[in-house]
Amino acid sequence: MNFELSPEVTAMCAAVTGFAQRDLGGPETFEPIDFRRRWELAGKQGILGATVPARYGGSGLDAVAAVALMAALGSGCPDTGFAFSAAAHLFACLMPIAEFGTEEQRAHWLPRLSSGELVAAHAITEAEAGSDIFNMSMRAVRQDDHYVLNGTKVFTTNAPVADVFLVQAVTSPGSGFFGVTAFLVEAATPGLRVGPPYQKIGLRGSPTAEVHFADCRVPVDGVLGGEGAGASVFTGSMKWERTCLFGIYLGAMRRVLDSTLAYAGERVQFGSPIGEFQAVSHRLVDMLARLESAELLLHKAAAELSHGGNCEVSAGLAKIAVSEAAVQIGLDAIQLRGALGVTAGDAETLLRDALPARIFSGTNEIQKNNVARALGLGRKRPR
Repeated sequence: MNFELSPEVTAMCAAVTGFAQRDLGGPETFEPIDFRRRWELAGKQGILGATVPARYGGSGLDAVAAVALMAALGSGCPDTGFAFSAAAHLFACLMPIAEFGTEEQRAHWLPRLSSGELVAAHAITEAEAGSDIFNMSMRAVRQDDHYVLNGTKVFTTNAPVADVFLVQAVTSPGSGFFGVTAFLVEAATPGLRVGPPYQKIGLRGSPTAEVHFADCRVPVDGVLGGEGAGASVFTGSMKWERTCLFGIYLGAMRRVLDSTLAYAGERVQFGSPIGEFQAVSHRLVDMLARLESAELLLHKAAAELSHGGNCEVSAGLAKIAVSEAAVQIGLDAIQLRGALGVTAGDAETLLRDALPARIFSGTNEIQKNNVARALGLGRKRPR
């Protein structure tokens, strides 16, 4: 496999890392004014529309280049939550519009979403419909030239700052895959209300909240991909998100591994740097092996996506490998720092930010189910 990047993409990645180190620092919390400031800067840098076609204001990167760009962002940005918000905006919202939207929808939304003028959020998860996504209770009923939406979405990334929501609702109960429809809903639409931001263990710089819909009227031209195409829209968004978003964690792991190597060379105990102790050096080698293995799997999935292949197996395996590696590398980095590891710093931050990665975009257990089914091992559901 050849994952060599073009000189242009290599230069772009170097620029993004430098930009993130310089302009995307700050407290690991969500503050609306500062979030918008950094968001506009990220848009000007080309991050928010990286994979959007150039004619709609993006850079038109393929998935391999996008993974490299996200890794550059994760390496330079100490606030992984902010980087996560940017990636969720791009892969879970803009790419579905680019792939399923009408020409009018693409022209209306994509340039402003790519530039950083606007923020998007994908509202799909419900209290009783997480992994069991077709158990959604939210309904959309056609009334003349509008749909009326009623229900509540939870754990919606970017909800507190979103200007537009990509919303999934049931339009034909009992129809399974073809009973769900996707809608583009402006945040100012009457009947749409966003709850307060959650307090989370990790990804604190990414604002997340519930979104409530009460007789929220959406014009017919707000349907994305046609009635009944919501599941296809969701599958398309996850194809991008499960592959490219996790590049952020490659960069974050690399950053923490580098700082841990530096610490092991500087910290002296019993007259020697601790990196000379076999127990320490072996743990560092294990950290590198996990990172390199996860990186190869993610690039393989990205290469398949770039070439139009069915990357369900490779993306699922990569998602599992990257998220589990990030958790373990966070634990190892804390352990090697001793008492210093449990104080505020990049090691404990990586661990907290990595824990949600085993859950979002489909839990790791669901990924194993998907891979098993692709291998012909899944349990057949009764008709």
